[in-house]
Order: sequence, then structure tokens, then C-alpha cells
Amino acid sequence: MSDPATPPRSLAEDLRGRDDASLTVLLRSRPDLITPVPTDLTQLATRAGTRASVVRALERLDRFALQTAEALAVAADPATYDELLALMAGDEGDPAVTGALPHALGTLREQALVWGADDRLRLVRTARELLTPSPQHPSPTGLGPTVQEATAGMSPGRIQEILTTAGLSSTHDAVSAVSALTALFTDRTRMTALLADAPEESREVLARLVWGPPYGQVTADPAARLRWLLDRGLLLPTAPGTVVLPREVALHLRSGRAHRATEPLPPPVEPASTHGPQVVDATAAGQAYTALATVEELLKDWHEGGPAVLRAGGLSVRDLKRTAVALDVPEPVAAFWTELAYAAGLLASDGEADERFAATPAYDEWLEQPAAERWVRLAESWLAATRTAGVVGGRDAKDRTLSALGPGLDRSAAPEVRHRVLTLLAGLPQGASPAPESVLARLRWERPLRGPQRDDDLRARLARWTLNEAELLGVTGRGALSAHGRALLGAPEAGPGGKPAGGRDRSSGPSATGPTASTGPTGATASAAGAVATHGAAPAAATPSASTGPGDKLPVHHQHPRPAGPPEPLSPVEQAVASAAAARLLAPLLPEPLDHVLLQADLTAVAPGPLRRPLADTLGVLADVESKGGATVYRFTPGSVRRALDAGRSASDLHAFLAEHSRTPVPQPLAYLIDDVARRHGHLRVGAASAYVRCDDDAVLNEILADKRAAGLRLRRLAPTVLAAQADPAGLLEGLRAMGFAPAAESAEGDVLITRADAHRTPPRSAPEPVPDGPPTPDATLLAAAVRAIRAGDLASTTPRKPSGAATATTGGELPRTTPAETLATMQAAVLTGESLWIGYVNAEGSASQRVIAPVRVEGGFVTAYDHTADEVRTYPLHRITGVAELADDQI
Repeated sequence: MSDPATPPRSLAEDLRGRDDASLTVLLRSRPDLITPVPTDLTQLATRAGTRASVVRALERLDRFALQTAEALAVAADPATYDELLALMAGDEGDPAVTGALPHALGTLREQALVWGADDRLRLVRTARELLTPSPQHPSPTGLGPTVQEATAGMSPGRIQEILTTAGLSSTHDAVSAVSALTALFTDRTRMTALLADAPEESREVLARLVWGPPYGQVTADPAARLRWLLDRGLLLPTAPGTVVLPREVALHLRSGRAHRATEPLPPPVEPASTHGPQVVDATAAGQAYTALATVEELLKDWHEGGPAVLRAGGLSVRDLKRTAVALDVPEPVAAFWTELAYAAGLLASDGEADERFAATPAYDEWLEQPAAERWVRLAESWLAATRTAGVVGGRDAKDRTLSALGPGLDRSAAPEVRHRVLTLLAGLPQGASPAPESVLARLRWERPLRGPQRDDDLRARLARWTLNEAELLGVTGRGALSAHGRALLGAPEAGPGGKPAGGRDRSSGPSATGPTASTGPTGATASAAGAVATHGAAPAAATPSASTGPGDKLPVHHQHPRPAGPPEPLSPVEQAVASAAAARLLAPLLPEPLDHVLLQADLTAVAPGPLRRPLADTLGVLADVESKGGATVYRFTPGSVRRALDAGRSASDLHAFLAEHSRTPVPQPLAYLIDDVARRHGHLRVGAASAYVRCDDDAVLNEILADKRAAGLRLRRLAPTVLAAQADPAGLLEGLRAMGFAPAAESAEGDVLITRADAHRTPPRSAPEPVPDGPPTPDATLLAAAVRAIRAGDLASTTPRKPSGAATATTGGELPRTTPAETLATMQAAVLTGESLWIGYVNAEGSASQRVIAPVRVEGGFVTAYDHTADEVRTYPLHRITGVAELADDQI
């Protein structure tokens, strides 16, 4: 640790002064910094300042933290906390800003975007370059360049003329002239007096430029109202025909505010309507049951091989329309159900030469699970999936249409947005459904777009899709989060009044804290009225050490309340517990499967509710679904009965099945239909010749030959009971069935072939892996190991070494250099004395590193030592050690 009394001179020194908890928060919030693990804190600081990493960190700030960074970008470098507060709150002050600023600054510090004590706040250089106003990249603050920047190319004589016109004394050089002009513009009293003499038209010009953009166009001969401003430097030329409002002038006109409107607190999510919790849960359960039925219907329709896979991958527009018609839903909803089945691993391509989509073996296992567990699997897959059905029908970067089940549908932000939207719903009272626009406003505050705001930004579209898909899936009911949806998130159960009643808070976005007071750097106490916005739990209050005196400065990482880091995702064990709780809450709300139907005289059967799996499977083969809803109506037809007979059932089996599962007597017309189809079923036999027909009754064969519809089959008699055909067996079967016969296919051995509707399955397939949005959040074990390795590497690179004539002098972190004999002698001496050494080491891949070791044994060309850098005992070949040096006393 560095001395807290000495201000850090760089970000690396600032990180060196932090404790392990602060480094852990940094690495958790910016996981790209440990991929791979830095060798020391200097490398960590360098990586934290790279453009890609800084851009990613800025994009993950909430609006107020980003506004704080933007204010620092237009402040002096370094700036004091009071200067920053003035830029954020203005001359009038704002209690909400005053209360929220310590937390926002703490967030920037924890993410290594800001470093230094309160009297020397520095924005990292890359962030300042990204956020500082420029003509090419205007700042959201609407501010322009400073007087010094705007007058950089101006002649000294012109600057002196401006001083004189503004009522200031001339100076001996341009630098002092610019300083005098800057002092004038930053002096509230003198600026007020100067502007009081301005013509009304000139003040109107300033009013149009004050909130940005700060640039304007002028002619070669400016009007009098512009000439008055130009003569006094209130407008400065930047290019021929272009003028700019200097930053200092704009800040005076704004009463010191860097932003037109600061947003220290997140906008609340407003309830649009409220329903009874029982109504919400019942509605959501009904939607959950419909979701299960829809996925089953989709995959049942593709049992024997679904639509063909496009050459570029995915489902054709025509096949998606057919699927939508079959499911009786709009095409975007059909795309959602197909993508959901694919994400859950229930649907995939079969990989054949004529590639088609079909159900996977996992689908059969899924069907055997209880309904609540089947729903949980769908909901979990939806929450974690990065594939986004909402973009189906859009265009990719190459202007190609995005198709369902095809490539290019992954949107890495989708899982985070889904969790965040549902978490916001969980924060409302039970039964309350949110106003969609308030949800979108909250998400925009939590992740503001850098640049012009757009209504069609991806996060907003993902949020809208989430609200719709959650309703379709049954996570919500009537727009409100259901009890089983809340449990699936691992959110605490709601207590009296609908507010969370305890448990682990996993809110990933900012929310107003409770009445926790914190003392800011200015000594003011932020009360509940000025509560700060936090990520997750409320920050812990800073606690000075016992040795801190009244006038001492606290270490940087203790000056402000520590904001909570990003929420930790549910661990596999926690997710399993949450899923089990969701299934337990949903199960009583789902209709109990029935073991009976009601047969009617019009050749229909009514299922008054969901049917048990064996009954539903058999009835699905024996009859066709005529209508769906609260009750499902099945219709028996000759074709459906023949389908059951083709599946290996006999007439007696079908009679017994219906009698067993019907609460009403089997109607006579249905019994006659079964017997009639069974009597003719298999009377004809079709095999391969190209194909043949055989029948014991030659009169039936004569009837076929005499039928004009048989001309296309090109039949001829081979024997009194055998006909040969030029058509293939499948075509011959279809042709004879179209003529009203009920032929059966037979094998080469003469046995009847049994065909089943669920015969086609893909080989075992894994569900698609989500495409992460950057490096995954490291777990606690990895973070602890990374911090330990970084500390050890930093120790090796910064530990003072004893001066030695044997070791070559090293600078800038270079490896020590000694001869092999000197290395061996130093190692052997260290074994006897128990001292630690600093070594340079090159591994088998040629990678060089510095290490601090305590030698234990030297023999056979190897040294066995405790490696402080790796925190374990290791053995090193002596020939790979570049050199060795003793450490200064009391360093290990």
C-alpha cells in the first residue's frame, strides 16, 4: 500500500493505494481487465486506460454518473470536488445533486475512470479525450472550447484589442492576455456588469448558443449585435465564417451548470393499472399452459420432419407463414415460439443431406416431465437466450433478411435487458403492471445512449419485446409480474403492501436508497430527500481509521460511500432453487391433466381440459384436432382411423381404448367407422417391384384395374392376386387411398409395416450457447486469485533491491542479469539464511516475468522455492533464471 498522505501521481499509484476489496469491485465491474490477468498494477492501470476498455466502461454508466464524467471533462485538470459540485449543481445549488454526487464520483473511482484525492480529481486521459467537446464530437453538455483553446490561432494584436474593448488593461504577451480574459469571464460580478451593457439583440444571440451547439455562422461583415460580442471576446472565431461561444462565457450564462438538466435520481417506474394478485397469477398460469400447448403443437406438426433448412440457414418466409397459420398466431409470434423451442434444445436441424428441422431426443424427455417443470425449462431458456426473435424479418449488415432459426439473431444485451425489465416489475406492488414508457425511461437513465437519443435504439426494442414475450410465456399476467415469475428471478417474495419482504436483493439497476445518510467531502449530509442512486444494495458508510486526525485526509477509496458493484448472477445452485420454487408455485395453478374424454354422436370427442400424456398421444393419432380453447374438440375420420391402424393398433384395441377413456358410451357411428375402416385396412398389400399390390380377393383387383383413376399408376396383373405398378410404393399407397381403398404397406418379408407419427428425431443436439456481451462476470474465486496474482506481481516489480556489484543495474522493470555462477551462489546462500530473492525468469514459451521467491533447496540444476508471486512452492530450472538480486530488508 502507498502512503495515503502522499497524493498519487498516476492511476497505477492510485490503484496501488487501494485495498483488495476495491480492486475486486473494479475487476468485477470491468471484467475485460482480467482477460488475461495483468502481471502487476502498472499493467492493470495501462489496460484500464485503453480506448476499448474505457468506451465499454462509459457505456455501462448510469446517466448521472456519465454526466459527472462529462462535467469533469470540461473542468480543469485536475479539478477539486467543489469545482465539480459547482458544475453539477450550479450557483443556486441542488440538494438532490449534492446528495447523489458522492456516489456518482465513487462509481467513477471504483471503475478507475477517475483517480486522485478530492482536491486533485483527474479523469483518465482516454475518457477525457472521448468526452471533451470538439467540433467533430460535440459534448452532451453543449459546451464549446475554453478561451485558451479558442484563441490558440489568434494573433497577439487581436487578443490585445479584445482586452481593451472588454475594459481590461493590455498585457505584455498573448499568454497573460488570455489569462486576463479568462479571469474576466469566470468572475461572476465583472461578467454581470459586462453583459448588462450588451444590446438586447446581442443577449438574444448568446441565449441561442448558451445550451449548445455553441457554434454559429457569421458573414464577412457581421451585424452590429454580433460585432459587439466579437469585439469583447464573448464570441471567438474558430474558422472563416464560424464563431464559437467560449466555455467560460457559457458557464456564466448557465449559472455555472455543465448540463441543462441534471438527473441525479432515476425516473420511477409508474404503475399503469393494478389487479388482484390472484387474478395476475391465474392469468399468467393460463398463458403458461397455452405456451406449453403451443410448443407441443409446433413440434408435433414437425414430428415426421419439419420445413427444409435454407442453404444460408434458417426457416424460409413461406414456411414461417405456414407455421403461423398452423399455430393460428401472427408471424412474429410464430417466430418467437420456434426460437424458444430452439433455445430450449427441443428443436434443431437433423443434419441429413436433405436437411430439415425436427424435434430432438430432448423433446421426448421434456414431454415426460410435469407441466410446471416443462414451463420452467422454457422460461429459463428464454431468460438466458441471446437469440432474439424480434429481429426476424429485419436486415443484417449486408442487407440480407434475417430469418427465424437462422444466423445473425444473437443480441448480446438481450439477457441483461430481460432480467432488468422483470426486476423493475418485481419492484412494483403485487398486481401492478407498469406503463411501458416509464420502463423505457428508466432503462435509458440506467444506460443512456452516448450521442443523439433515438426512439428505436436496441435496448428500447428489447424492452418492448420483453414485455410482450413475458406475457406470451406466462411470466407476467395482465402486464404484472406473477408469483412464479418473481420466484424464477430469485427475487424476494412480496410482503404487505406488495413491497419486497426481504431476501437477497438482486436488482441490477439503480434505485433510490432508503434513508441512509452519508457525509460528502464538503461536510454536508445527504439525507433521505437527497438519496443517491445505487446499483443493488445501499452503500456502506465510510469509516475513518482510528489514527486519522481531524485535519488528515482519508485514503481516496474511503472518502465516499462505496457504491455496490454490478449484481452477481444467480449461481447454478441458486438458480436451481429459484426454478424449483417457481415450479412449486405454478403447479397448483395449472389445470390437472384428465384421463377421459366425452364422445359424441357426430364423430367428435371433447376433451374438457388437458389430457394425460398417453391418452393425448393416442387420441392425437386416432383423431384430428378440430378446435382448441378451454376444451379441445377432436374429429374422427376414415383417414385418422387408418392412421391409428397404420401405427399398429387393431380394431379391438381402438374399441377398448375408447370405452376405457370415455365418460359417455361409444356412439354407434364411431364404432361402425372403426370397423368399416379396419375391415378394408390391409386387404390390399403394397410392396416394391417398382411396387406391387396383392390381395386374396381378385374381385378387388379387378375393380382397381377397371377404375380410370388407376391409369396413372400403370398397373398390370402378374397373378390372380398380384398387380405390379410402375409407381414407387409411397405413390402407389397414396393413389389407392385417393381411390377410396385402405391399403397397408408391407416389408420384404411380407409383414405389415407400422408407421408412427413420432418416428423422426434429430441426433442428440445441444441447445445454442448464448453469445456473451463481452467477457463474463468473474466469480468470487477467480477474482480473489486475480487480485492475489496482481498484488504478488506488483510486489515483485516494485520491491526495493539491495545494491549489488554482481547484479547488472536494472531500470524500468527490466529483468536482473547475473552470471550462472553468481546466480547459483546467491541461491545457495539464500537457502542457508532463509532470505527471499528477486529473480528474472523466462519460461518454455519465451515469456519473461519477475518473481519474488524464498529458495528451499538447490540441486540437480533446479531450485525449489516458495514463489510469493504465485503463492505456492515451485521448482525452476536454473538455466531459465536470467539473474538474481537480494531484496531490501523488511520487504517480505
